[in-house]
Amino acid sequence: MSKVRQIRIRPRYGPFGSRRRGRGRIGSRKSGRRIPKGVIHIQAGFNNTIITVTDALGQVVYWSSAGTCRFRGPRKGTPFAAQTATGDAIRTVVDQGLKRAEVMLKGAGLGRDAALRAIRKSGIRLSSIRDVTPIPHNGCRPPKKRRV
Repeated sequence: MSKVRQIRIRPRYGPFGSRRRGRGRIGSRKSGRRIPKGVIHIQAGFNNTIITVTDALGQVVYWSSAGTCRFRGPRKGTPFAAQTATGDAIRTVVDQGLKRAEVMLKGAGLGRDAALRAIRKSGIRLSSIRDVTPIPHNGCRPPKKRRV
């Protein structure tokens, strides 16, 4: 009798394999991971404000935005929406033990100052506040002048 070789066929998930087989999450949002020191990234655009809290290694612990706090349309870009989103993010990470933080501000939106004010009020000690807004060194060529 001849031996029958079984070939196992796995479903393909594109060139990089399954998303499940990867490293996975380091720690879920609900886990009691203690984070004594972290970095708070504030991205303040004209239409939205996004707050991301990372640990010392740069892994995201929690994020929030004006959109996730149920602000819609033009109200997402307001200072109050930024303050609410920051309060939501800070409340969660303070429960996980965050006491000290650095702040990285990016963008020129209205939510910059309101978000920073909300962090100051929360009682977290800020070791530094840095502005990391990208500034072009003469950037792209402007479009040609309009001739009427």
